[in-house]
Amino acid sequence: MTETSPLLTVLEYEDHFGDAVTSAGKPIFGAEVRVVDELDQDVPVGESGEIIARGANIMKGYWKRPEISAEVLRGGWMHTGDIGKFDKDGFLYILDRKKDMIKPGGENVYTPEVESMVAAHPAVLEVAVIGIPDAKWGETIRAVVARRNGSNLSEAELIEWCRARMTHFKCPTSVVFVDSLPKGGTGKVQKGVLRERWGK
Repeated sequence: MTETSPLLTVLEYEDHFGDAVTSAGKPIFGAEVRVVDELDQDVPVGESGEIIARGANIMKGYWKRPEISAEVLRGGWMHTGDIGKFDKDGFLYILDRKKDMIKPGGENVYTPEVESMVAAHPAVLEVAVIGIPDAKWGETIRAVVARRNGSNLSEAELIEWCRARMTHFKCPTSVVFVDSLPKGGTGKVQKGVLRERWGK
């Protein structure tokens, strides 16, 4: 993160050959990293929460944005907006952006897991998932999908394909097909744009 100049964790060379290869590594020297609940209390190892950090590498604040700086740096800790968890060996795993996490029926669903499953369908070129309001469940999952050339994959087919492979509450309940996903200058999908266009 730019705000952390730019590292909080590192995955050492030898750690690339074991189970920890999917992690973000361990905190760097001089940086304190915690995973906390909504009250900024540490969660147990293996449980998810927001990743916060402090250290000499953390920014002093955003330029001429004191209100946002105060919110992000509350309590002397940089609140990253990322959801993660530590394992028993001290490796940090990034699960999702806090604002992107979806909660159908009160269950936490991390969008990268759903996107990976949808993207595994041979007719899917790219995908992003967002939460949409639902009267019964509070929120449900919508997949925004760009199909591969020549594909006529339908919404029903894709939903059924996911339901055969994932826990049902993690599966999309609706699909929107697009030519391509909106991206920013770095190539990152703009989920804010997706929510504005198809999040209702």
